[in-house]
Amino acid sequence: MTSADSSGASVSPENPAAPVPETADLVAAAALAVEGVAGLHTGTFGEVATYLPGRRVSGVRITADVTEVHLVLRWGAPVLATADAVRVAVQPLVGTRVDVAVQDVVDPSAGKAHQSSSSKETA
Repeated sequence: MTSADSSGASVSPENPAAPVPETADLVAAAALAVEGVAGLHTGTFGEVATYLPGRRVSGVRITADVTEVHLVLRWGAPVLATADAVRVAVQPLVGTRVDVAVQDVVDPSAGKAHQSSSSKETA
């Protein structure tokens, strides 16, 4: 449940200094828009998320001091440059330090190769 602070903005009672819940959606969209990002990662046990009323934004954790963005990159994307691009895209949205963690790398051609090899007929 959220309440309004003196400016009328939505705040979380668990963390009144945290940005409004919609910020997590903006952060996720900004990160996903960066070239080389395949998706957001929830962490080993699904613990990386921002919890909103009735839903959660996985892969983004926002606190008063830091915003964490956990990524899945596409194979071949430069890791440091992509993480820096995400940091630059997200920082103006949150006004806090932005920590970017690359949790996984996916090869988009692996699924196609597996699919095509399994659909071949044997003679």
